[in-house]
Amino acid sequence: MTNPLDKAGAKAPPIIGSGCTQRYDPDRLGPELGTDFPGAEVLWKRYLDAFDNIVDDSISSDVVNAQASSARPAD
Repeated sequence: MTNPLDKAGAKAPPIIGSGCTQRYDPDRLGPELGTDFPGAEVLWKRYLDAFDNIVDDSISSDVVNAQASSARPAD
């Protein structure tokens, strides 16, 4: 083992393309490379739900502020 990188527990998946189009080869990704993530869908849905709540709260706050400012008497 002369290459110090051979000690690593994981290796990067094969790459296709170059420059701006460089990406991991989706056909070569799999559990043997550590790319299997069975909880990804659940985590993604939790993230989207949290994001939707933040957006909804922001919109509600904007509506309340707009209503409050329009209810003020004109000077």
